Amino acid sequence: MSELQVRKVVAGYDGAPVLRGVSFTVPHGQLAAVLGPSGSGKSTLLRVIAGLNTPIEGAVVIDGRVLAGPRVNVPPERRRIGLVPQDAALFPHLDVLGNVGFGLPRSQRRGDKPRDLLEMVGMADFALRMPGELSGGQRHRVALARALATDPDLVLLDEPFSALDAALRADVRAQVRQVLRRAETTAVLVTHDQDEALSMADVVAVLDDGRLIQVGTPAEIYAKPASRWLAQFVGGALVMPGTWAEGAAAGAAGSVTCPLGAIPARLADGEIAREGEAVDLVLRPEQLAVDDLNSPPPGSVIAMVRNVAYFGHDAVVTLDLPGCEQPVEARVLGDHVWQLDSEVAVAVRSAGLAFARQPANV
Repeated sequence: MSELQVRKVVAGYDGAPVLRGVSFTVPHGQLAAVLGPSGSGKSTLLRVIAGLNTPIEGAVVIDGRVLAGPRVNVPPERRRIGLVPQDAALFPHLDVLGNVGFGLPRSQRRGDKPRDLLEMVGMADFALRMPGELSGGQRHRVALARALATDPDLVLLDEPFSALDAALRADVRAQVRQVLRRAETTAVLVTHDQDEALSMADVVAVLDDGRLIQVGTPAEIYAKPASRWLAQFVGGALVMPGTWAEGAAAGAAGSVTCPLGAIPARLADGEIAREGEAVDLVLRPEQLAVDDLNSPPPGSVIAMVRNVAYFGHDAVVTLDLPGCEQPVEARVLGDHVWQLDSEVAVAVRSAGLAFARQPANV
């Protein structure tokens, strides 16, 4: 069993902290995505876990074994951690089989174990190929096999798909996730790609400015973001000012009166708002329904179509809504043609999330 614990880690460079008290746990066999914008501290966290950066405070623990902490700093080569770097970093002078077996005792390097791993990642037929003969996705699968060859307690993936084209990226993500599940290996994926984090991870830890904003399942991060910033960073969101109305029963959800009407909503965790107080309503683009005026849904309002971005399976319709300073985006099925500058009916499909509005001088 290989459980990773990051405990109140403070780390940085030249005495200046980049990470500020980061804590989270990755259970055995699960994949955690560390998600955040550039400069949020993702790479520093990976370096701390790998042993390439010594924390100023806090600890890194795997299965009760302290790898970094007060008076403890286990060297990288003794941490039992495998790394899949961003560029795969295969040895150009070794064939595929030699790369996978590189970390094994010399007698095992071209034996059954590296061949079994190549079979697992779907690269058995390429064992004698050189890295220069492989595609980007193939190189990353070989790098994953190499990382697994020494039976690590943890595998770190450092934005391994960022250099792949969009068509290949989704396939390689799915293949890597399947291999990690079959190997029952605990893993940490560092990424700035929200889709990647949500689609691959069991647990998502979101960083911003060196601080942990929220840890949760992909569904929790998307549906119950801890802040407005997180709602907009993960998946995109419409943030609309409105007025809070409490529910009829104690503890019940309430509603927000805004340019879209009186929208059912609940307060985000930790938020407090009283009857009539200003709040911000957060909605996802797919929560908006767009219909022709001849079949308006109940409770709809009229908006003007300003732009349509068509993606085949769906489309993003940009709307001008009376009372809104900024355009509103709705994500709808791609089976309807929306005319620019036409009027449409817009309604909200499901309850939104409300955040208490902070005074302007705070």
